Amino acid sequence: MISSPPPATSGEGGAPAVVPPSTATGDAPVDARPADPGDPARRRNPLGGHVPVAGGLARTGLAYARRMGAEAVQVFVANPRGWATPTGDPAQDEEFRAGCAAEGLAVFVHAPYLINPASHDGTTGERSVVSLRHSLRRGAAIGTLGVVVHTGSATGGRDRATGLAAVRERLLPLLEEEPGGPDGPMLLLEPTAGQGSSVCSLVEELGPYLAALDHHPRVGVCLDTCHVFAAGHDLDRPGGVGRMLAALEEAVGPGRLRLIHANDSAAPRGSRRDRHARIGRGHIGDPAFAELLAHPATEGVPLVIETPGGPEGHAGDVARLREMRAGRMPAPVPREEHPPRRTGGSRSTSRPASRPADGTGG
Repeated sequence: MISSPPPATSGEGGAPAVVPPSTATGDAPVDARPADPGDPARRRNPLGGHVPVAGGLARTGLAYARRMGAEAVQVFVANPRGWATPTGDPAQDEEFRAGCAAEGLAVFVHAPYLINPASHDGTTGERSVVSLRHSLRRGAAIGTLGVVVHTGSATGGRDRATGLAAVRERLLPLLEEEPGGPDGPMLLLEPTAGQGSSVCSLVEELGPYLAALDHHPRVGVCLDTCHVFAAGHDLDRPGGVGRMLAALEEAVGPGRLRLIHANDSAAPRGSRRDRHARIGRGHIGDPAFAELLAHPATEGVPLVIETPGGPEGHAGDVARLREMRAGRMPAPVPREEHPPRRTGGSRSTSRPASRPADGTGG
């Protein structure tokens, strides 16, 4: 169960406003300037991150993106740990959309974490459809390319097949409804780290999930490196990224991969623990991200980080990926170990490492 964060001070998202940069990260100064939009490397793999939007999509989100040196951004359009479906601010929507277009930013929405289309509970299922419809409509309003949703869990002691039947019953009519319009954002399925009764964690399990949705043309994949590593894919071994991407393409076919969440892992391979770490500071390591950026299957696919670290750390992670994209391996950095999740105490202060205080997504 994900701990609840303190409520957002304003705006749509569950993230607080931009915080001052930390000086305790040990990072050297980085060049946070994005590449020119015409740069072939940027067109191949735009780099960026999840940005906070409390206080306004444009007012907060665009400022944070610029500080990060982002070429791609991901945002929440509702509190990620609630069922509310806010309408948004039309003026902020327009300013954000225009700003992203002017700066050539690829934009994505992350749907709330509570959504579980595989749930045995009818109320959760209904709320999941309403919430996802809202994210797709809001995503269309701000010009996003895709809406990311976790694939969910077969709760209530039900097996995976029963969970996938519920996914089909709930999501296929929603896709046919085209809540974002005929040119609206794609629905991007994000496998989880394998906790509990997850219906999809290994990339091979995306095959049955896509089949349950009749391989709908509006459905794509968002791959989280921390999640698939925690689920058991050997990204930390030579060639592990290539093996995982080959398995993904075999499961869902070519062209379905539309977004990558680039997160290192504070927990070891196969742990089934969703603990994000900064790039190069976890158990996955730099070589895997370099391989990811050079692999033919990732051509044209944006990478966004959801790492701890605050504004300064995020700018450093994007700059580190930019070095790898240019074919240069950055200097090694120390591994960061995160303490295990607390089992007691206040819900307002207990927070897993993969949900950092700056509101980055999962």
